[in-house]
Amino acid sequence: MTAAPLPHAHKTSFELQHLFHRQRSAYLAAPMPDLSQRIRALKQLKAALIKNQDALCEALSKDFGHRSHQDTLISDILPCVGQINYTLKRLKKWMRPSRRHAGLLLAPAKVEVVYQPVGVVGIVVPWNFPVMLSIGPLIPALAAGNRAMLKLSEFTPATNQVLIALLASLFDDTQVTVVEGEADIAAAFTQLPFDHLLFTGSTAVGRHVMRAAADNLTPVTLELGGKSPTLIAPDAEISLAVERMIFGKCLNAGQICVAPDYVLVPDGKAQAFIAEFKKQFAAMYPQGVHSQDFTSVVNQRQFDRLSQWLEEARQEDVQIEPAHAEARDDQKHRMVPHLLVNPQETLTLMQEEIFGPLLPVITYQHIDEALQYIQQRPRPLALYLMSFDPDLQTRVKQEVHAGGMAINETVFHVAADDAPFGGIGPSGMGHYHGYEGFLTFSKAKTVLTRGRISTAKLVTPPYSGWKARLQTRMMAFFLR
Repeated sequence: MTAAPLPHAHKTSFELQHLFHRQRSAYLAAPMPDLSQRIRALKQLKAALIKNQDALCEALSKDFGHRSHQDTLISDILPCVGQINYTLKRLKKWMRPSRRHAGLLLAPAKVEVVYQPVGVVGIVVPWNFPVMLSIGPLIPALAAGNRAMLKLSEFTPATNQVLIALLASLFDDTQVTVVEGEADIAAAFTQLPFDHLLFTGSTAVGRHVMRAAADNLTPVTLELGGKSPTLIAPDAEISLAVERMIFGKCLNAGQICVAPDYVLVPDGKAQAFIAEFKKQFAAMYPQGVHSQDFTSVVNQRQFDRLSQWLEEARQEDVQIEPAHAEARDDQKHRMVPHLLVNPQETLTLMQEEIFGPLLPVITYQHIDEALQYIQQRPRPLALYLMSFDPDLQTRVKQEVHAGGMAINETVFHVAADDAPFGGIGPSGMGHYHGYEGFLTFSKAKTVLTRGRISTAKLVTPPYSGWKARLQTRMMAFFLR
């Protein structure tokens, strides 16, 4: 991309406030962008993403040490382009005020719901999918007519520079602006009086974000994580179950909030599961850790964390099975999936979201035991069931809580444009994507309109005489 010198994205707390007030003033001057303005912004954003797809792939690979270009196209670029296309086809309908029923009590009157932009939206972006998780929320924010400020991760500097240049070429900073910085800037960012704040990241940091937003009564959407289980039912074929879940664990080296965090396998089938996982992994990544299609752990800090958790399990004599003989490259912070059989519950990897290529394999004797295991733990962001038993499918859909669910598949439910994405409890709050994203960043304002005739005087004081008699009859009619 050839562009003007990049705007300086490292801001002080004072500069953040200045940027916010500039956006707030711009919003107040033009509080309801029309359909053509919103469509123009989305089309320009789509064109820029397609034009800069190679630059984004290269930057992400640089930030990770190595990241497959295909992984970036599939998981970062393609979902954004698809979401824009989906939104462009439906935005006119979404923006249209919806008629509601006034009811006999309020007649004659018209009731409608008008969808207004909330104002200035804050978006806090994590490092694992910095394109999808910045542009993804920006799409519904712009579709709803808002201004937006984005706080990018300090762990993806190369990608940030491409995104900064891309967005600066399309938008004035009073419409979209980008901020970089360490934890102090992130804290100052979340303390701004946004009209809505969307945060994607860990549950622990999400608690701090919610506390900061509470001081301004800022509504929040929290996209967190947790330990998303994969339940392999007794009726499932192990080979098919592995086929449907292995990509979800290997994509981005498992550094995904909806990646399978652990797998529940019927008693007696753990070794068959491990053997099949190794077989299919070798077919997908023949050179193991040196395969060009397999992504690195993002940095040394995260690699050391995963290595420490693995060593903790090894010290407790847990059976550990690397998915490939070429299992590690410590110099390049690369690691293939390591399967751990029935690790102790006290281990750190059983208490914390793994967010990387470690996979506990936990055996169960009866399906009720497996369901109870999931239900007794914090509600996850995703739940995966491998089963063709319709009764079990219905039971799990109805009885087990999760932010989202996939049956005989993993992670791909996130790509459904026409469905909300969000967590529950420790895995998040609120949702976005598609129409739900438009609603999240809009204020659904009820408007009641009366003409020259109004029946309101029939229910106002004085409550005596003919009015009292009429009101008694009205109450008898409506309170039945």
